[in-house]
Amino acid sequence: MPFFSQDLDHVVASVADAWDELRGARIFLTGGSGFFGKWLVESFLTANRGLSLNARLTVLSRRPDALVSSRPDLAGQPELDFHRGDVRNFEFPHESYSHILHLATPSWGLPQRDHEFELMDTIVQGTRRVLALAAAVGAERMLFTSSGAAYGAQPSEIERVGEDYRGAPATEDVRATYGHSKRLAEHLGAVSAANTGLAFTIARCFAFVGPGLPLDAHFAIGNFIRDGLAGDEIRVAGDGAPFRSYLYAADLAAWLWTILLRGERGRPYNVGSEEAVTIAQLARQVAAAFTPPPKVTVARAPNADAAPQRYVPDCRRARDELGLEARIPLAEAIHRTIEWLRRNSGESSLPSLAGARQSS
Repeated sequence: MPFFSQDLDHVVASVADAWDELRGARIFLTGGSGFFGKWLVESFLTANRGLSLNARLTVLSRRPDALVSSRPDLAGQPELDFHRGDVRNFEFPHESYSHILHLATPSWGLPQRDHEFELMDTIVQGTRRVLALAAAVGAERMLFTSSGAAYGAQPSEIERVGEDYRGAPATEDVRATYGHSKRLAEHLGAVSAANTGLAFTIARCFAFVGPGLPLDAHFAIGNFIRDGLAGDEIRVAGDGAPFRSYLYAADLAAWLWTILLRGERGRPYNVGSEEAVTIAQLARQVAAAFTPPPKVTVARAPNADAAPQRYVPDCRRARDELGLEARIPLAEAIHRTIEWLRRNSGESSLPSLAGARQSS
């Protein structure tokens, strides 16, 4: 099901006159079947038609037929086409591209036992292949979606981690393969940009919520919403003490387009919300979006002596340099996500959530 028109209009309005950079552009996008990719494809179609950009978008997919089958409304769109291939070794299309969005990445939070080499290969070799395409076609600008995992563990005394933080994942931690791979891919982009003049921009992405977010993956907020929709109690597996923050998907899409079109070459920008909540608080906020609210259980009590774990960005750079803001509050983001999921499953909307819309 397409995303809400109000959300897509929000993306278009937020990017504002930066869309003019895409007039007549040819854009190549990887990761079109993922959460980020779906939002970028739909917001592109909305902007392209509404603003008469006369741009075209090519989406790389290993299984384009399956992608179109799951989204039949994307078939036959004159400004959209698909290119079959794996991001690590795809054949270059016989086209020229002015802009590239490299979003493809494996899911780092799912079990990766015995698959660390494949995880790294997909991120690093995939980025090398996309950079080779950019050089071959003389692309002007490229966006790479990196991750807050590139910083390694956020020190508990730093409430929000900024781009100038020089920490890194621990080399001996095999669970840090994702963060190490994203760091190396960023560096490959910097090297390529120095050799070719490509305006390589970096979005270090944190945590998000919105229509299209997987409900059976490693995303706590997706799991909580899934349990609430099923009428089950919402279970917090740990002590609920870690801090996280969540940016709504429509804001995410606006930020990514803006960083592609306005971001400074080689400069990373944190992408996320600065509104920190504990996992336990998040579970209760999701529960409050349902009537009646489901029970929330936390597996164990927090250790009062333990330093809090944090994964929260400092977004001053994106705000000060690019004018980006988290415009949709978390309570509203949860409301819209639940409403979209219910409509997508054929259920009615959520009139009982009107109160949640007023929350901050």
